[in-house]
Amino acid sequence: MGFFSTNKVVDYIVIANFQMYIVINIFGYIALEPCFSPQVGFNDKPDSLFFNDGVRRIDFVLAYEDEDKKEYEKRHVFQRRKVSFGCPYEKLMFLKVHMPWDVLCTYAEVLHIKLPIQPNDMPARPSPLRFFSCITKHFYPDEKLISKESEFFTAPFEKDRQDLFCIKDKDLFFTPSMRSRMAYYILSRAPYDIRGNIKKFGITKLLDSGVYKAAYPIHDCRFNVKSQEPECPNERYLLYEEWAHPKSFYKIQPLDLIRNYYGEKIGIYFAWLGFYTRMLTWAAVVGIGCFIYGYYTRDTSTWSKEVCDPDIGGKIVMCPQCDTCQYWTLNSTCNTSKNLCIFDNFGTLVFAVFMSVWVTLFLEFWKRYQAELEYEWDTVEFLEQEEPPRPEYEAKCIYERKNPITGVKEKVPYTACGRCVRVSIGMTTVIFWIMLILASVVAITVYRLAVFFTFSRELRNTNLTIAEPIKEYVTPQMATSVTASLISFVVIMILNILYERVAIWITDFELPRTKTDYENSLTLKMFLFQFVNYYSSCFYIAFAKGKAVGHPGKPVYLLGKYRNEECDPGGCLIELTTQLAIIMGGKAIWNNIQEVLIPWLKNLIYRHCVHVTSEKVIPRWEQDYQLQPSSKLGLFYEYLEMAIQFGFVTLFVASFPLAPALALLNNIIEIRVDAWKITTQFRRDVPEKAQHIGAWQPILQGITILAVVTNAMIIAFTSDMIPRLVYYWSFSVYPYGNNTENTMKGYINSSLSVFSTNDFPPVDDEYIHTPPNLTTCRYRDYRFPPGHQRQYEYNMFYWHVIAAKMAFIIVVEHIVYFTKFILAYIIPDVPYAVKEQIKREKYLTQVILHETNLKLVSKRLKATETETES
Repeated sequence: MGFFSTNKVVDYIVIANFQMYIVINIFGYIALEPCFSPQVGFNDKPDSLFFNDGVRRIDFVLAYEDEDKKEYEKRHVFQRRKVSFGCPYEKLMFLKVHMPWDVLCTYAEVLHIKLPIQPNDMPARPSPLRFFSCITKHFYPDEKLISKESEFFTAPFEKDRQDLFCIKDKDLFFTPSMRSRMAYYILSRAPYDIRGNIKKFGITKLLDSGVYKAAYPIHDCRFNVKSQEPECPNERYLLYEEWAHPKSFYKIQPLDLIRNYYGEKIGIYFAWLGFYTRMLTWAAVVGIGCFIYGYYTRDTSTWSKEVCDPDIGGKIVMCPQCDTCQYWTLNSTCNTSKNLCIFDNFGTLVFAVFMSVWVTLFLEFWKRYQAELEYEWDTVEFLEQEEPPRPEYEAKCIYERKNPITGVKEKVPYTACGRCVRVSIGMTTVIFWIMLILASVVAITVYRLAVFFTFSRELRNTNLTIAEPIKEYVTPQMATSVTASLISFVVIMILNILYERVAIWITDFELPRTKTDYENSLTLKMFLFQFVNYYSSCFYIAFAKGKAVGHPGKPVYLLGKYRNEECDPGGCLIELTTQLAIIMGGKAIWNNIQEVLIPWLKNLIYRHCVHVTSEKVIPRWEQDYQLQPSSKLGLFYEYLEMAIQFGFVTLFVASFPLAPALALLNNIIEIRVDAWKITTQFRRDVPEKAQHIGAWQPILQGITILAVVTNAMIIAFTSDMIPRLVYYWSFSVYPYGNNTENTMKGYINSSLSVFSTNDFPPVDDEYIHTPPNLTTCRYRDYRFPPGHQRQYEYNMFYWHVIAAKMAFIIVVEHIVYFTKFILAYIIPDVPYAVKEQIKREKYLTQVILHETNLKLVSKRLKATETETES
């Protein structure tokens, strides 16, 4: 095929819908064939994936709608030459991109795409579940619809050695996702403005500036209706029916089809999410068992019985917990103490140790599964030098340096000193924002302390006749908690919005070389901020609240004015449990509603605005334009959501054994919601290569290491397990106790110190009344009683408990870390069978290349001999 007026060969074709054919040679030549017939790009086949000739496949689509002069020039320089249109201008225009065979071969070699060279002749490893196939087959996608793919040994494509590859049909040799990836690679490097030494190029910048409205590969069909085109594989329809549809929630994901349609990057995300969900099943079962154990033993707890006993807890008068609070009896916390028994028991300790082992097994087995996917999806040798630089990086390469690996001079955008400056500015900014959110947490804590005193006075002085039905619930604690939570929510949302923009700006300023480097850098910045943002309140309740409050008569004041918060009468552990349940449950519900409703409503509003009716036939590319564009950050928010959830499941699991069960339920829904979203509501993503889950892997590993410490400290410092064990084994018997055998009887009395009401400072408040004949009150601490020569100082029980807590943390950490190390050592990251297949593939590649080189040498020798004889 050639031009009308020249002998130039067509290498790259773009067709403008409603206007003309523009034929572009990727090496810089351009010609124009005007066309005055309407809808030249549409053949009245709404599901067609080809041009009118039915031969050239549409590999990519660009859309634009305005004809501003400046944007017009940028667009048509981008298309290699300014042109004059012969057709009237329509508002919405589409440029369709086709990749010819020669271009595909060229860029397949540039991108190191691995393609089949020989069928895999190694026997498949038998599945351990093959004996239960009659049952398990119902949990797999229908094999009649999604057949198992043939396995091949692969090698990086080489244009000059096409005969080495299994090319049966040139039109099908490169999959649509490969073709789209190569088309996007070309478009992202096409220049549109060159002024002196400044070069501007890439479709991304044109999209950001509004020159083009969209750039996307097209879906192969509608999601809920099969295409009638004979060449259409209907992969989108199959994905919807066997994966994204709610009726398929119990089926195993068709990962190979997901990878073929959306690329390895999206495939690896769903593979990780599915694996994480399956592993959560074991944690959820054990966690529910721990919860059931606590629920059925709560009524048999000796110390809980003492709290609820009218003759014990009913006669213990507790000291006021704030400057304006009243005296109260211990048995008023009876229900709270029973609920605390559900979570604060020996089973929780066992479950915390189990989760430390579980998380190690999860990461180690994920590495093995990931290694299998790397081999099956041909990403084993996907190295950094094979990943092309980002267009934004290439555009600013003005300095020269010697590549330490290849020894070849190359262009870089900054010197070594400049790079240090950029990274330093980025780190400083991240630290500043983390300190800013910590400052907001401190400010909200000060607010809680300040308004609690105000609410305590004003709510008593105010006549709540209007709110009489809820008067008993409008307490100072409730009012403080609600207002502080609302302020905290607003602050978190504002900081999230601002920091996201700052993080993106900093990462752009750092100029990472590849897209993987860019995403990893942005991931680290965002996660550090989100970690502080989401977990700060939980860390405050677990390790700060109620820890430095002094004692009655001499409380500790923050800034010399605000009395430090004490834990609720039931303790801080039940508060931490409540906090986790609300955050996990509320966050999961909100995220799923947001992911489903917002894209659906946007698409509904758009269709209503453009008055698209069911009678109007529109082409495939215009149907996709009506869908939502993919996020610029890709799967970042999906990973972030799961990483935050993983933190809740592991970091604070000692206080909330039901966390894995809630996470499991959320993930079962999350998988199908994400699948439904990208299959039905969003344009098709540009396929991307990915070897693993990127920076999220070390983030998860860091969370697992921190989880051992946090759970040990929760059991030691937040729960009452260690004080109870110290009392049972030491202070319940001689020489400290009067019992003849170890028992929990008397624990409540020993855990409460005595304070003389005469030692309270005088308070001029008519609403605080001291009960008649009350000379002492009790409070939670281990101090000497009044009248002792060391009154109100820590007693021997306190130091025994502190020593036991420290010993517990050290012993548990060492045991768990040693177990994690042993498990990580004995479980290989790459399965033995995969290692053998990789070696076999490398061997075959070397043999084939060697034989090819021998053939070329033989041909040259024969040619030389022929010339010599002649």
